[in-house]
Amino acid sequence: METQYKVAFSFLNGLGSINARKVIAYSGGVDAFFKTKKSDLLKIPGIGKIIIQKLDRDSALRDAEAELKFIEENEIKVAFYLDDNYPQRLLNCADSPTTLYYKGNVDFNTSRILSIVGTRNATDYGKENCDKVIKALASHSKKIIIVSGLAYGIDICAHKAAMKYNLPTVAVVGHGFHLMYPAQHRKYAEEIIHSGGGMLTEFTSKSVIDPRHFVRRNRIVAGMSDATLVMESARKGGSLTTAEIANSYNRDVLAFPGRAGDTYSQGCNHLIKTNQAHLIESIADIEYILGWENDQVKTDAIQSKMFIELSSEEELIIGLLSDEKKLGIDMLSIKSNLPMSKVSSLLLKMEFKGLVRALPGKIYSLIS
Repeated sequence: METQYKVAFSFLNGLGSINARKVIAYSGGVDAFFKTKKSDLLKIPGIGKIIIQKLDRDSALRDAEAELKFIEENEIKVAFYLDDNYPQRLLNCADSPTTLYYKGNVDFNTSRILSIVGTRNATDYGKENCDKVIKALASHSKKIIIVSGLAYGIDICAHKAAMKYNLPTVAVVGHGFHLMYPAQHRKYAEEIIHSGGGMLTEFTSKSVIDPRHFVRRNRIVAGMSDATLVMESARKGGSLTTAEIANSYNRDVLAFPGRAGDTYSQGCNHLIKTNQAHLIESIADIEYILGWENDQVKTDAIQSKMFIELSSEEELIIGLLSDEKKLGIDMLSIKSNLPMSKVSSLLLKMEFKGLVRALPGKIYSLIS
């Protein structure tokens, strides 16, 4: 029944992910929300009569029950935002989906995730750069996941290169698993899963193809990664939308420059020119900007140097950052079981000790 409640959130019209988190918190849990009186829900800040009028929880539960049959028949897994298998980086994005659906056994919370996006009309220049970058990343570490959107052009090039060089790859799609768009990429979707990667979506089997869904898909591509690399793009396009979203999430945006005047270089050149993206010319640039030069953060060296001055709570924070590389203050609070105020105080002290650095968006990482 618990899974049915989680799936039901995909069928609640007019609530939205931000308000969904709010009503769950005020109700005292996922199942409790479905049993809370509407009059009590009205007392929740930001939940007005219009939202309550649209809220049909019984219908959502019926739709969820039917969806569960589809999920079981097609070996689909559910990731709710309170579950460990949910992409934890997305929790720092206010508009991230409450419920996700996926196929495959990929770890969405591995230490290094890079999204690669670009034009559907990829040139040989863009394709060659895409292949070279992923080949170089694979030669330095096999602990990197490549994320893209399974579209024509740069997207599918990124997925294919990742599989070619034995890196797991995740395809985020803008529809449910009852169909495949584009249909020609169905074979690649199957290869992605069989090669240790995964397929991910927020949409159910009741969804239809809608251009707006692919824009919504882009926020997952941007939010579940450490950074978004725009390989090639015209002045307008979905990849620039993804870059804009990534910037709004305080994530790094990277871009390869192109020749002035080339149609499918204009987007990248504009991002770089307007300081919306770091200029990337090689794998070394990516590793430097993202702090990926070393495969392991030298936590043991830090601890041996500072051991006498570290409290057990500080050691706990270091251990968490060592495992995850970067974490938001909210996730550090959740994973450490310490109050947010306590974690904030600890991080400030550890900054003074030269152990951690603060990144944009209240994200923290160890200083190696």
